[in-house]
Amino acid sequence: RERVADRARGGRAPRGRRAGPGRRRPGQAVPRPRRRGHRVRRRGVASVRDAPRPAAPRPSGAHAAHNVHGRDGQVPGPVPARAAGRHRPRARRAARAAVESHETDVVVIGAGIGGLCAGALCAKYGKRVTVVESHDVAGGAAHSWKRDGYTFESGPSLYSGMSRWPTTNPCGQVLHALDEPLPCVYYNTWMCHLPEGSFLTEVGNDQFVDVLKEYVPDVDGVNAVDEWLRLKSLMKPLASASSALPPSAVRTDAFAAVTLARFVPGLLAAAPALPEIMAPYSKFLDKNEIKHPFVRNWMETLCFLLSGAPASGTLAAEIGYMFDDWYRPNSTLEFPVGGSEAIVEALTRGLTKNGGRLELRSHVESIVFDEEKKRATGVRLKSGSVIVATDAVISNATVWDTLKILPENAMKVVEGGDDWVREVNETKTCESFMHLHLGIDAAGLPDDLEIHHIYVEDWARGVTAPQNMVLVSIASVLDPSLAPEGKHVIHAYTPGNEPLDIWQGLEQGTPEYEKLKEERSAVLWRAVEKAIPDVRARVEKSFVGSPLTQQRWQRRHKGTYGGTGWITPDSDTIPITTASTPMDGLLVVGDSNFPGPGVPSVAAHGWSAAHELVPFWKQCQMLDKVAP
Repeated sequence: RERVADRARGGRAPRGRRAGPGRRRPGQAVPRPRRRGHRVRRRGVASVRDAPRPAAPRPSGAHAAHNVHGRDGQVPGPVPARAAGRHRPRARRAARAAVESHETDVVVIGAGIGGLCAGALCAKYGKRVTVVESHDVAGGAAHSWKRDGYTFESGPSLYSGMSRWPTTNPCGQVLHALDEPLPCVYYNTWMCHLPEGSFLTEVGNDQFVDVLKEYVPDVDGVNAVDEWLRLKSLMKPLASASSALPPSAVRTDAFAAVTLARFVPGLLAAAPALPEIMAPYSKFLDKNEIKHPFVRNWMETLCFLLSGAPASGTLAAEIGYMFDDWYRPNSTLEFPVGGSEAIVEALTRGLTKNGGRLELRSHVESIVFDEEKKRATGVRLKSGSVIVATDAVISNATVWDTLKILPENAMKVVEGGDDWVREVNETKTCESFMHLHLGIDAAGLPDDLEIHHIYVEDWARGVTAPQNMVLVSIASVLDPSLAPEGKHVIHAYTPGNEPLDIWQGLEQGTPEYEKLKEERSAVLWRAVEKAIPDVRARVEKSFVGSPLTQQRWQRRHKGTYGGTGWITPDSDTIPITTASTPMDGLLVVGDSNFPGPGVPSVAAHGWSAAHELVPFWKQCQMLDKVAP
């Protein structure tokens, strides 16, 4: 029944035991208890069918034409339905066209979220921009792919702060800067399958207190409800401080004093909490004596979901931002109409309508380096074409993969280059993912099936332990257009806790590889069965992806999720979010740079890259719009 995701063009996810109040029968799906605030849609779209879809064509879909140009170019229309089925190779051949050598201001390597944010912002600022992408679809870790009416998402599915305004989410601010509204369905619930039991929880109100009362007993005289309410109170200053300075205001030259000036009052008000938000979150928990095991485990879970690291490796500012976004009254989560592909398409439109161009299936062979000027001056494609960049090359490849395409010894002749190379090689890699993509028959499933499910097997092993946590997304619950009528599409994945080493040296398609893939995907099936116990009998499409899938299709170093290790319990200094490198003309963005994985993080790099290339007065004009 299973087909290999390596052949099905799978990708990665860059960033849940009793069934509710009663028992369930074998084979019965977990229903969603009808509690207050259930699936709130306060603003925006009341249902997917009512959602306005962008009028512009969808150039970044799985079967888009090869080149997407703005201004003087023509955005291609959708590929005919026949091409979107099993005739994909023919569609690829028809779309194939070599990218001609040309000159531009900025060339971006990779059309992931970070690369698209950087490229679209540069185009918005008036730069000539070319984004080159090795894959035949934009989006990087957030791309989607289609099979027989199903839309399978390879990347993140849990969003907030993307469509509502104002927002502190850097990606939401990018979309606002580009005048690209993102239609979303709003909801406020998710299902948890934890050692304590299976229960529904909500964002935006105190329903979590009811969960704690029902499922979590006192431990050593510590009451979980009291501990949680105390923690929420303690988090308020951190939440305010975390949003006091948006990434869109930061720059690395002397004019930072100008762009930051408007935020000084807020920074002064947040001053008492600033040392705490710039430290590992575990220090905050320890300092405030948060001791109840469940509360600590819950916060460890949220840290891992946000950063791919435990609390000891997660900046407190990230948790402060999350608390501000999720736990203020009447907060909601968001699901983009069309899935993560809708975000990619919005960023692509922002690029092309401002004169930029997106070149798909355009693999970068090397970065061109001018030894005399000691700067990056463009890229050379596998086809032999050369794209000259007069201002900068922005790499959205991982820093390890960026090193591979730099000319040998180029960094050695650049001041500070050796130190940068050493830092790159010493940067720890996050572990990777296992993916299970399913298309299933939804007949007889409850109408109130939840979109998100978090599954944890054993708190004692820790949330970062391999095979211990799984996220399940049933996106068609909120957007039926992602699956054929009467069907559901499911994505289950281990969120950055799949070891890289056990996959190295294996060859895809061999019996050894297939056996390991079957073994390592078993926990994904267990997690899905918590939500839909009879799911195996319902399966119509099944694909399994491994770290090698990601390494192959995403061209990511060892299939890693990104970088980590900048934050430790002993950290005295914290890096800043910057796209700069010692090499003139070379900037890097993406999840292998501090602060690591996550859509907000990589979007922040997009802001950083753009503001390395534009004068401060243009940045100030932009701040009037996105952070008044």
